[in-house]
Amino acid sequence: MIDRKKVLYYTLGCKLNFSETSTIARELKKYGCEKVKEGEIADIIVVNTCSVTDHADKKCRQSIKKLIKRNPGAYVIVTGCYAQLKPDEVSNIPGVDLVLSVKDKFDIEKYIEHIKKHSDATYSCGYRDVAEFHSSFSYGDRTRCFLKVQDGCDYFCSYCTIPLARGKSRNMPIQEVIDEVIEITNRGVKEIVITGINTGDFGKSTGENFFDLIKELDKIDANVRYRISSIEPNLLTDEIIEWISTSKRFMPHFHIPLQAGTNEVLKLMGRRYTTEDFAHKMNLIKKYMPNSFVGVDVITGMMGETEELFEKAKEFISSLNFQQLHVFPYSERAGTRALNISPKIPIGERKERGRLLSLISGKHTQDFYSKNLGKELNVLFEEDLHEGMMVGFTENYIRVEVPYQKEFINEVVLVKLIQLNENGHVLGEIIK
Repeated sequence: MIDRKKVLYYTLGCKLNFSETSTIARELKKYGCEKVKEGEIADIIVVNTCSVTDHADKKCRQSIKKLIKRNPGAYVIVTGCYAQLKPDEVSNIPGVDLVLSVKDKFDIEKYIEHIKKHSDATYSCGYRDVAEFHSSFSYGDRTRCFLKVQDGCDYFCSYCTIPLARGKSRNMPIQEVIDEVIEITNRGVKEIVITGINTGDFGKSTGENFFDLIKELDKIDANVRYRISSIEPNLLTDEIIEWISTSKRFMPHFHIPLQAGTNEVLKLMGRRYTTEDFAHKMNLIKKYMPNSFVGVDVITGMMGETEELFEKAKEFISSLNFQQLHVFPYSERAGTRALNISPKIPIGERKERGRLLSLISGKHTQDFYSKNLGKELNVLFEEDLHEGMMVGFTENYIRVEVPYQKEFINEVVLVKLIQLNENGHVLGEIIK
């Protein structure tokens, strides 16, 4: 048992990180650690970091320094992808006491003894040593729950360091996922996002597959709806798309990484599909689910993406029936093969290309919202209150605002979509 401590948990990066931090907090609570309340000074700080880009690294450093300044005397533990990839850099930040590898992050309680000694320590490991799967899910922070079913990646795209940070692809067995879902729904959660580093690669370490998983989850007799986190286009099979269109509980909402809009750049990236493959998936989704929401990831200014190739990519991307783009300027990552590719695109040009794609994205999103005005759709409301309004999401992922009514929090309610406000958000009216 640890002497009663107040812990501040801080998470950067993906939803997977949020699910893991939530699980770490529940585990430390068993040892007498409580989350710090607003205005309190923390005894312990746990920072779960991201390292998907150079900007993410910088944000992690800034956040760690701010947390240390605001909580003088706190014992600071840093883990996550940034700590895994650059442990020495993290340990050199003044005030950081303990740096834990991805392998050690779920055993924080074992290292808390260092608090008594107050001796600095760094625990690092190679990505090949990261082989164990640790289940995790978020709870209590919002209505939706993020459930990690898979971790790691074996793809080694030329621009990416995530396999080095997360280790090889691995997962929990389907039956254990079912047990987790039952526990989560028993807590009153109404929506679960199935997530992983390479979610569609589920089953690789257990001899199962992702399609079998979602079919089994659909059978669970519970008041819950599911969303699938980001899934690679080559792993989102035609069979899965058609099946989701008939599912009772899986929502018509997809998040698919395209990353580049030309076959030339996809090849440089080491991606496992072509633009023709991607367009086929998009067309099939809209064939079976015309009113579905599709989010697409794109990287601009990848090494080797000439101006001519970007113009070609922009034309292809504009032709797709997506609802939102998530645009990221390319970021050089040490140790990746992409650094050997030329030409190198100036950072300013990468950002300008991102701006142009974001303009296209905004139009697609607003057109989709406008087409849904006047419709009556089911909305799950979250515990958000801003200027007298609460927000929720339709089955096809439209963010809807209505006047705050506490009795509808964490409830699925039929709402009529009325109009777009000046911020481009959808205003709704609850149908009683």
